Amino acid sequence: MATAVDTPHGPARVHLREVGGARGAVVLGHGAGGGVEAPDLVGAAGAAKEAALSVALVEQPYRVAGRSAPAPAAQLDAAWVAVVSQLFEGLPLIVGGRSLGARVACRTSAEVGAVAVLCLAFPLHPPGRPEKSRLAELDAVEVPVLVVQGESDPFGLPQPGPNREVITIPGTHSLRSSTAVAAVVSEWLPGVLP
Repeated sequence: MATAVDTPHGPARVHLREVGGARGAVVLGHGAGGGVEAPDLVGAAGAAKEAALSVALVEQPYRVAGRSAPAPAAQLDAAWVAVVSQLFEGLPLIVGGRSLGARVACRTSAEVGAVAVLCLAFPLHPPGRPEKSRLAELDAVEVPVLVVQGESDPFGLPQPGPNREVITIPGTHSLRSSTAVAAVVSEWLPGVLP
């Protein structure tokens, strides 16, 4: 079921998959050019439901409006926080997403009170531009982080860190195997929920 949610930058769309008696919730955002039906998001959402967690897949306002180019980071972050603040009150919250959605989740994890962050295909740098690193966004997260990355991702491969586990699976930036993503996420989830 998709629901429109107001944000400071226009309506977002939330696809809710609630679980009765949920022990937590997972909120995931899409990549820059794709939607919430991406295979890695489908796999992660399935793993969350299997773990008795409610799930929300969030479409940013620029996608709902039919634009293909992402909004500036500050607008993405503000829209995300506005949506997340209206979901799953009182439940432990894991935020994340694929690529651009993972970056938004990292930047806003403290503001939304997340207990963990799930990054699918985190774009460490633009292809062929390692000097344009976005590692600071990952390093700033103070709660446990799981990065699931394609072993041949042209956007780079983050290294593990103090709160960060990095798992590579076959593939590139698209992470087309929802089964492989679901397996990794299923193993990680029990260790991050209070």
